[in-house]
Amino acid sequence: MVSGRVLVYYGEGRGKTTAAYGSGLRLANQGKTVYIIQFLKDRDLVENPFFKRLEPEIKFFRFEKNDKNYDSLTEEEQKEERINMRNGINYAKKVLQTGECSVLVLDEVLGILDNGVISFDELKAVVEVCDADQTVVLTGRTLNEKVRELATEVYDIKSEK
Repeated sequence: MVSGRVLVYYGEGRGKTTAAYGSGLRLANQGKTVYIIQFLKDRDLVENPFFKRLEPEIKFFRFEKNDKNYDSLTEEEQKEERINMRNGINYAKKVLQTGECSVLVLDEVLGILDNGVISFDELKAVVEVCDADQTVVLTGRTLNEKVRELATEVYDIKSEK
């Protein structure tokens, strides 16, 4: 059972990452330490000088090594990146367990769930270590019903025009 807050931003529209980062920014403004781990994203966001200025309150991590989009990688490159992403998930669990951060954003984690990089049980194991004073934010395009059950709040981001 999850004792902390779990926010989910999902959908086909643009703005899921922006909403997740906005939640992190709002909580950092309240004195919380925010860790953001990106999956299936370009390296540009992690290495952006603007985001570096937000440290130490907000820290960005990307465990993938390849600069190319995951879908365009060879099978061998994807295999290597799956290992790297799993390392990111293990790190996420560790920072929650140790209390290193009070807010953890797992950007595009629902995508790595969809791609079979991690199982629902592995994601659930991360979210379940969240204590009452912590918040976990999950983003991705699709939301499976099991993840919905873990969530405290769910936001379906859609483009209307």
